[in-house]
Amino acid sequence: MKNIDRSLLQASVMPDVNGYFGEYGGRFVPPMLEPLMQEIAEAYEQIKDDPVFIEELQYLQKHYTGRPSPLFHAKNLSNKLGGAQIFLKREDLNHTGAHKINHCLGEALLAKKMGKKKIIAETGAGQHGVALATAAALVGLDCDIYMGEVDIAKEHPNVVRMGILGARVIPATHGLKTLKEAVDAAFEAYLKDPVNQLYAIGSVVGPHPFPMMVRDFQSIVGREAKEQMLEMEGKLPDNLIACVGGGSNSIGLFSPFLEDLDVNIYGVEPAGTSFKTGDHAATLTLGKPGMIHGFKCYLLQDENGEPAAVNTVASGLDYPGVGPQHSYLKDIKRVTYESITDHEAIEAFFELSRTEGIIPALESAHAVAYAVKLAPKLGKEKTILVNLSGRGDKDVDYVVEKYGKEYGL
Repeated sequence: MKNIDRSLLQASVMPDVNGYFGEYGGRFVPPMLEPLMQEIAEAYEQIKDDPVFIEELQYLQKHYTGRPSPLFHAKNLSNKLGGAQIFLKREDLNHTGAHKINHCLGEALLAKKMGKKKIIAETGAGQHGVALATAAALVGLDCDIYMGEVDIAKEHPNVVRMGILGARVIPATHGLKTLKEAVDAAFEAYLKDPVNQLYAIGSVVGPHPFPMMVRDFQSIVGREAKEQMLEMEGKLPDNLIACVGGGSNSIGLFSPFLEDLDVNIYGVEPAGTSFKTGDHAATLTLGKPGMIHGFKCYLLQDENGEPAAVNTVASGLDYPGVGPQHSYLKDIKRVTYESITDHEAIEAFFELSRTEGIIPALESAHAVAYAVKLAPKLGKEKTILVNLSGRGDKDVDYVVEKYGKEYGL
């Protein structure tokens, strides 16, 4: 059992009234946006306990998303590794193929109830964009998705899906043309008409209340997993593993377990091709506190203190910042943050595909890769629960083009 002050953990469950988790978070926005952000915060506080809203969301989670998502014992992989038993929380089986639909439905319903006409967002790998376009079509809102030109080329299948669903995909053409630039472009668009639009942030990042709100919608993952492990194994998992970019799938899994101190928790970042600046996106491993997109968090920074260039095989993890709650959990040592290289992620992508018949998203492959490293070090009586946050349909073309020959394709 970890020796952690439980009062620190209670502080991690909810931010304070100003949106801080310890020293991280907050709301640093232009004065014109402050009342609008406060309006969103107040609207969320009203609807989150509203029985009508809860009933509508739960209905859609069950009958539209397909929740609860299954918990699968990966026996083939576990036996091959010869150590701990690995379980997969199958968020890849959700409608739209990832965990993103969990908060997108909530944000779309909130926007509708607030009388907004459009929802806008950024996307990296395209999963948030697809999920938000799906939710917008369902509730009858216009939808604009900002996506870096590099990611548009890399994640073409998801770009097509967003168009079919009726969303406009707008390229971010400045800088590195990846996720950070997509966030920049979406914020600029939001500033032009914050009254009629809601910026539906795609992770537990951004100004308050978004880190809290997205966390709350995603925590259904951990609540379900907790019940499922108790039903299947009669005990909680010994270890939790999830990938971390902005951090929504991971905080969704971790939150319901934070006070269960016998459960070890691991967040896995992308180490890219090296730890040189611009070759990775290991924010919690190599970053330091800083400001980005209206909040304070651990941040990869260049020599001028500006957000540094980042790179990873997984577009959804390609962000120099991270959720403020993750930053706090690192500082109090409740969660251990590790990193996985591009090569290790690709190895895990093929390992899971060929051992269990499950093709994971490259983002999720980072979590699988760490489980592959950890399992042999533990006894067979131990368990590892991995959040399989998305499926790899979107990545197949890219992986085959870049790595196919190496794996006999």
